[in-house]
Amino acid sequence: MKAKQLKLILGDQLNPLHSWFQQVDNDVVYIIAELQQEADYTKHHIKKITAFFAAMADFSDHLKKQDHQVCYLTLDETNEYQDLPDLLTALAKQYGCEAIHYQQPDEYRLRDQLHQMSKQITLPMFEEDTEHFLLSFEQLREHFTPKKHVRMETFYHFMRKRFDILMEAGKPQGGAWNYDANNRQSFSVSDLKKIPRPLIFDNPAKSYLTRIEAHKVKTIGESSEQVDYPINRQQSLQLLHYFCEHQLPNFGNFQDAMTVNSPYSWSLYHSRLSFSLNCKMINPMEVVQTALHAFTHSRGAITLPQIEGFVRQIIGWREYVRGMYWVNMPDYSSQNVLSASRDLPKYFWDGKTKMQCLKSAISQSLEHAYAHHIQRLMITGNFSLLAGIAPEQVDEWYLGIYIDAIEWVELPNTRSMALFADGGWIATKPYAASGNYVNKMSDYCKNCRYKVKEKVSADACPLNSLYWNFIDQHYDKFSKNPRMSFPVRNWDKIDNGQKIAIREKAANILANLNEL
Repeated sequence: MKAKQLKLILGDQLNPLHSWFQQVDNDVVYIIAELQQEADYTKHHIKKITAFFAAMADFSDHLKKQDHQVCYLTLDETNEYQDLPDLLTALAKQYGCEAIHYQQPDEYRLRDQLHQMSKQITLPMFEEDTEHFLLSFEQLREHFTPKKHVRMETFYHFMRKRFDILMEAGKPQGGAWNYDANNRQSFSVSDLKKIPRPLIFDNPAKSYLTRIEAHKVKTIGESSEQVDYPINRQQSLQLLHYFCEHQLPNFGNFQDAMTVNSPYSWSLYHSRLSFSLNCKMINPMEVVQTALHAFTHSRGAITLPQIEGFVRQIIGWREYVRGMYWVNMPDYSSQNVLSASRDLPKYFWDGKTKMQCLKSAISQSLEHAYAHHIQRLMITGNFSLLAGIAPEQVDEWYLGIYIDAIEWVELPNTRSMALFADGGWIATKPYAASGNYVNKMSDYCKNCRYKVKEKVSADACPLNSLYWNFIDQHYDKFSKNPRMSFPVRNWDKIDNGQKIAIREKAANILANLNEL
């Protein structure tokens, strides 16, 4: 079998609507491959790898049914090749190809790898658009400047106007751009009973588990013989419609809430569409339009704050972090303005900690390869910020444990939002919080070993002394930041004796992080 063109499809490029696939061309062979380099570049959750492999295999089958010429390779077949360029070079020779085409990778390391390859081989290589995002790669530099703060809200307003979403006569529908202040409810006892059952799938994973084990791929998390997440466009659309019907009516209200008192505490009202979106099985505009259609025809069941909160995540935040990622790479991955250097505690790998908030968020992540944005930002992220955990270790953990984690979306959320390691490129102040925030937005504190109202006692919530110690340790930097004036002034008001006790308590915690 010969082909003039080899076209590479990466594991997060499973878009059946891409222009590549609209016509069958017998001069093209599509390559989809399980690769050791992709399974090993960080220690991934086992469910993340099985989900990617299952989705890739399903996409290969889909293309074959459309009569496209597809070469699908498992780890068994690619094991002899050193890396992706080695594989592509060999396959291009095998098929007698005259050119290699690929869609632009969403991770800097892969794009750089392919760019370097193009300089080293005589065969021409062509990079093409993924046709997924709302803004093209070239348009990003119109809105983002390297190492400069770009206000997400301003970008979000632009996107709303550009695509005429929730707009009336050039103004935001309802008179306000953002209803975030309405979206900070926690769960009452009656609310807990109404949390909907999540839609999960039963895609077989046993063959992938066997192959992963045979090739000694190191993983984290709990394995399962089924993939709960969508592995194709049809299942992704099912999940989207399920969300619009059962979860969107309360999405905004409870998007920041957390609980341990529900069998569905891991899913709540969140769409869990991020894996489908990030693998490009569905596209952001159809997600938004489907949700808008549900809002319009809901007869008031879906209110404006609910739909606006969801739209903001898709056309605002998701597109924004992509822009921030690309305009700041590769320097982004080395930012550490707070000089954080401690090791990630061992319970991040097993969930065995007496802190109920961390135990819940980490255990859930290990079980489901998923946690919602507030658990990531204000539980594991906030703790890592206050404890001064090395950003590269936090990056690696987030990139590995979450099923939807691809570096373009993971790194800005971790290094910028959670850790403030960039010093303000995204957030204008650290998202630092004491135990009071956790208590307000969850029921984690009610049955915790530690007491959320106490600062320095033996049973005091560790977040409290760590929070004030964090303000103290970076006092000079924060005192120059107007958005940090409130906590800085409050620290100034604490008497010296209490300050000494807080510092001593925090020092003891930091010296014994693995014992919490």
